[in-house]
Amino acid sequence: MGKSTIKNVLTIAGVDPSGGAGVLADVKVMSALGTYACAVVAALTAQNTRTVSAVLPVPADFVAKQLETLFEDVSIDAVKIGMLGATDVMQVVADSLSRHRPRWVVLDTVMVAKSGDRLMPDESVDYFRQHLLPLADLITPNLPEAAVLLGKTEIRAQDMKQAACELFDLCAGRSAVYLKGGHLQGEKSCDVLYDGKKFVEYDALRVQTKNTHGTGCSLSSALAACLARTNNLEQAALMAKNYISEAIAASSALEVGSGHGPIHHFVRLWQADNER
Repeated sequence: MGKSTIKNVLTIAGVDPSGGAGVLADVKVMSALGTYACAVVAALTAQNTRTVSAVLPVPADFVAKQLETLFEDVSIDAVKIGMLGATDVMQVVADSLSRHRPRWVVLDTVMVAKSGDRLMPDESVDYFRQHLLPLADLITPNLPEAAVLLGKTEIRAQDMKQAACELFDLCAGRSAVYLKGGHLQGEKSCDVLYDGKKFVEYDALRVQTKNTHGTGCSLSSALAACLARTNNLEQAALMAKNYISEAIAASSALEVGSGHGPIHHFVRLWQADNER
């Protein structure tokens, strides 16, 4: 029997019990896109589609134990890093990835909630900038998160390419930048990819829906899965953008909670089943 072509992809993030974001959403995305999903839990939340009522950090030494035990046995082709929360958790994740160096590391810069609330204290932002950004092969900030990283009050549509350049420099030229424009208004949702040499823009028609919970988590997971499969940044970005657009467009097929519902992670699989 030959070597399996199914890639192993790891998510390091928190748990959202509603399944719309965090490791549960990540595992769905990675599975839907044809990879084998592994997960290291960095935090627990009490959460639904309307609110987050409590957060329980996982002790940093246990996060480290999860990572080391996994890496000892499983060959990981790509890693997605989501919400880590505490600085000491960031430290053990940075240490583990520095030693094991998986081929692809996608860093979802989870710093600002949809409400606009900051999710990361200033001291953690500083550590994040100095130690996690340089470890990533690709970072995926939305516009509010990019503004925090760059010390700006706002980033407008016409500023996205310049902001992507500044973020690339902030990462010491180590990390490509996928800057998400979902917070902007207009008929299209426009993202910008910058690898230090050229820009690639990815547009999709904007879907009018409240079911956008966990969209950022899902996009970064899709990027990790597609990078593991293709080893091509531009191709992976196109695949991930198309998948997320389909999942948002089909989200009305789900009835999960009364707030901001999830996107339809298994849109392609369930459509295929229904067509048989």
